[in-house]
Amino acid sequence: MEHRGYREMELGAATRHRPRYGGESLIVCDNLVKIYKIADLEVVALQGLDLVVDEGEFIAIVGASGSGKSTLLNVLGGLDTPSAGHARVAGYDLLDMSSRERTFYRRRTVGFVWQQTARNLLPYLSAVENVELPMTLDGGSARYRRIRALELLERVGLGDRADHRPAELSGGEQQRVAIAVAIANEPRVVFADEPTGELDTGTAVEIFDVMRSLNSDHGATIVVVTHDPLVAEHVNRTVAIRDGRTSSEVLRRTELDEVGGHRVISEEFAVLDRVGRLQLPHDYVEALEMERRVRLTLDPDHINVWPDIPEDERDDV
Repeated sequence: MEHRGYREMELGAATRHRPRYGGESLIVCDNLVKIYKIADLEVVALQGLDLVVDEGEFIAIVGASGSGKSTLLNVLGGLDTPSAGHARVAGYDLLDMSSRERTFYRRRTVGFVWQQTARNLLPYLSAVENVELPMTLDGGSARYRRIRALELLERVGLGDRADHRPAELSGGEQQRVAIAVAIANEPRVVFADEPTGELDTGTAVEIFDVMRSLNSDHGATIVVVTHDPLVAEHVNRTVAIRDGRTSSEVLRRTELDEVGGHRVISEEFAVLDRVGRLQLPHDYVEALEMERRVRLTLDPDHINVWPDIPEDERDDV
């Protein structure tokens, strides 16, 4: 009994000193699960998703319709409650927040830019009044709100459109105002859901230039959720979601070429989750006609993955 008690104390001490998954990263999802109940059915939208985002990153989360990316955005934005697992944003435990904490979290810690203008701006307010609105809800003097709102509109290139209502602005201008609204209360992270989905290519590039400026010049952490893989080319890291889990990441870096110019290097990684699960890229699986199971062999510095070929066919491969 004494030995067992000592061993339990030893294991407890080891657990206390084990580094927390994600460390002090701004966003951490650990085995995140979200289940929706529809009539008598249960739909598992997130199936043990892992994700870590550091402060100051500008990332894109991509995936097909139904992959779970919008559910993830709603959970991280405090608009929906996870079913299981762990989710932290800026120190907030998203599974264990009171109603008051959740309201404060949405008001001060996160900002949103939605695809639909109606979700971003009130049609009967001018651009500057829309930007002032989140600050009005959060308190502060009218003078401060007006000065900051005008500064933010200047920052997104709309200083001369402050008195115009949304109907008097183009789609791109409306999204610029929406970005100013999103950062009005200086949130720790801005979530953008298909922010360029209703814009033409040229205007979309302009919107991403604005967001990139906020990220690089002002340190804003930005997470863009989209189904468009071309959008992902504007960020340094792209996280792909498939079947409710993160499946792969693409990291981009800029380096000098032989003649002194800049070139972008992209490298794709499969994501290994906390219990060792790995999602192979779908086109790889199809190319090798992999089904049910695969054969693994371990070399000193890498793992080989082979189709499960019947023994009588192996000599022909």
